[in-house]
Amino acid sequence: MLSLSVFYAHAQTIVVKDAGSSEPIPGVVLYNLKKNKSVVTDTDGKADLNIFKNNEIIIFQSFSFKKIQFSKREIINKNFEILMVSDVEGLNQVVISATKFEQNKRDVPQRILSLSAKDIALANPQTSADALGLSGNIFVQKSQLGGGSPIIRGFSTNRLLIAVDGVRMNNAIFRGGNVQNVISIDPFTINNTEITLGAGSVVYGSDAIGGVMSFYTQKPQLSYKDELFLKANAVTRYSSANNEKTLHADVNLGYQKWGFLTSVSSSNFGDLRMGNYGPDEYLRNQFVQTINGVDTLINSSEPLVQNPTAYDQVSLMQKIHFEPEDNLKFDLGLHYSVTSEYGRYDRLIRPRDNGLRSAEWNYGPQKWFMSNLTVTKLSSNSNFYDKIKATAAYQNFQESRIDRNFQSNIRRTRSETVDALSFNLDLEKQLGNKSSLFYGLEYLYNMVGSEGFETNIITNQNSASLSRYPNGSTWQSIAAYTSYKYRPNDKFVFQSGMRYNHIFANADFTANNTFLNLPFNTSKINSGALTGTAGIRWISGKMVEWSFNASTAFRAPNIDDIGKVFDSEPGSVVIPNNGLKPEYAYGAELGLKLNFDDWVKLDMATYYTFLDNALIRRNATLNGQNEIVYDGELSTVQSMQNASKENIYGFEVGLEINFSENLRVTSQYNIIGGIEEDNNTENPIRHIVPDFGRTNIAWKYKNFKFDFFANYNGELSYENLAPSEVSKDYLYARDKNGNPFSPSWYTLNFRMQYKFNDKFNITVNLENITDQRYRPYSSGISGPGRNLIISAKYSL
Repeated sequence: MLSLSVFYAHAQTIVVKDAGSSEPIPGVVLYNLKKNKSVVTDTDGKADLNIFKNNEIIIFQSFSFKKIQFSKREIINKNFEILMVSDVEGLNQVVISATKFEQNKRDVPQRILSLSAKDIALANPQTSADALGLSGNIFVQKSQLGGGSPIIRGFSTNRLLIAVDGVRMNNAIFRGGNVQNVISIDPFTINNTEITLGAGSVVYGSDAIGGVMSFYTQKPQLSYKDELFLKANAVTRYSSANNEKTLHADVNLGYQKWGFLTSVSSSNFGDLRMGNYGPDEYLRNQFVQTINGVDTLINSSEPLVQNPTAYDQVSLMQKIHFEPEDNLKFDLGLHYSVTSEYGRYDRLIRPRDNGLRSAEWNYGPQKWFMSNLTVTKLSSNSNFYDKIKATAAYQNFQESRIDRNFQSNIRRTRSETVDALSFNLDLEKQLGNKSSLFYGLEYLYNMVGSEGFETNIITNQNSASLSRYPNGSTWQSIAAYTSYKYRPNDKFVFQSGMRYNHIFANADFTANNTFLNLPFNTSKINSGALTGTAGIRWISGKMVEWSFNASTAFRAPNIDDIGKVFDSEPGSVVIPNNGLKPEYAYGAELGLKLNFDDWVKLDMATYYTFLDNALIRRNATLNGQNEIVYDGELSTVQSMQNASKENIYGFEVGLEINFSENLRVTSQYNIIGGIEEDNNTENPIRHIVPDFGRTNIAWKYKNFKFDFFANYNGELSYENLAPSEVSKDYLYARDKNGNPFSPSWYTLNFRMQYKFNDKFNITVNLENITDQRYRPYSSGISGPGRNLIISAKYSL
């Protein structure tokens, strides 16, 4: 009799699983409202049903799954195993990036896209830059394989902001040219990514003009009981287009109050093969090889292989989570990423006469380290906050550039480091049932180290030379912001905010003036910026949802703007300018969503941005001269100037058709236009990309997931190329008149994931099935040709 009682008690334990992945779901609430009873599933998805009677109805609820209910007797008939179906809408309902605290996505007037860890795992991106392209709204430019520079709504590089776990990654040397720092973020560690389309300066300050990309990495999971919670994953991946070999492993140890998560990723990428069918101008017909100390131009036997583009990368992450009390949490994160030295491919294909301009042009190892500590506290009796979050972070960035002209004995090396300190204090206060207040403070401090030297490759003798930036430069930012949300009912929400930012920058050119002879020795920035935003979201019925948002944003000059010396293009050199002001953006966005009974959904948005006092490169003089000798070449003098105004506009449309729970079609298309006004002339803007989009057909069948998708880009004609792009004609195909242009292109792709059991799955991708030879606009490297990607994941 005793043994039967023990067996029956054990049989009262239910396990709740994800119907799609068969993985246990922790944190599911099981309750009966009438009887005021409830239990919550543990980290193994298990809960004890002893408090419920056989005839009672039990409701199962989790924010990311569809709510279901069964009687206890029905649960017994199901052998105490319940499957819950993911709620795709629910998964995207909570966003953090708009105010630094979780809130319903429908309460945010701006358009925010979300990418989950599952989305990224199915897509198998090689880098986080590739992962951003999954959204269908972000265009990714590449100058080399080890890179990826996002473009959002006509803005890029230092007019977009990147944040990792709430810490801004943008630093004092983020440039107007293509920025590759996003590849330092390990895609295997991403829990979710939120992409804010449009201005985000109220919350994030300088640089957040065109959008904000917020990456939230995985957190350690606690056990909440005496037993140790252990979870481990191992992933291996191979890609044929560049002979990629990747290994990843992570381990989670969870105790009652402590959690530890360790992650390691290592990738080896070979030279990238382009497609077989496309413009001949993209072929790699020649390259430079040094034979017995002599640079020799070699005819390539494999013109489809982009030599050299190979590189290696290692990424490490350590997370520690501590919950001494239910309302108090501590999170420590340590991130480290390092690449090998790798070639900047677009510079290595620059022509000169009948040959090539450079014998060497490499980026040195790109290194990024971040340590951040976040303390979060909840309070039910404070007059100032309900939630408070304090984040302190230190980052170290290292990068370098090594180049040597063809048949030159002089190799130039310029290296940079940035030490970045930041502190953020963010608070949330519920002012009543209908309104909330968010506010906070921010302090940033960056110090730039920069050095330059030349090496004679014959004698191996080094000599000092001009550095890229003035060594010891500093950049600081102090800011306060507030945001107010008013939600009188479920159909209407109003949200507004404002921020004041003050920027200090100091650069000393004394050392560089030994080589440059500027008419000044120092440059300083001491300026403030006031920005604001206001928007509404109105759900007029089950079918129609409107949103409107107006905002201002700014970008303060950084050390890259006021102090950089570099060759922007063959025959031009950019010198420092000590008279720069912030650039301001004024924008508006109107959105409309149509939902036809969850079967067909349309999501449309149109936007306009006016950028005033835009910082751009323009011709200048140095000591009355419009040309100087730089790196042994007579070059036109240029500098960054507040010299133009930009008008940018666009339209986005997304379509979703749900034929069933297992078959869905989604499509996204983007149209962008814009004009730059400068000295009474109008020109195309460099980062206005061609129309682009993607379409996916996703189907689930038992343990299979299938996804057939197409990526496509429109043409950008010679007449619509920015002047700076026309000067780089070697990157482009030729039209019938022999002028450079960016042709339209498409790729057809297929991927499949099969789950053998709870522990093991494989994913197979076949990209660019028709082997197209294409090069995304403004990119210096062609996309991969037909590419087979195979990955396997084992979970413990």
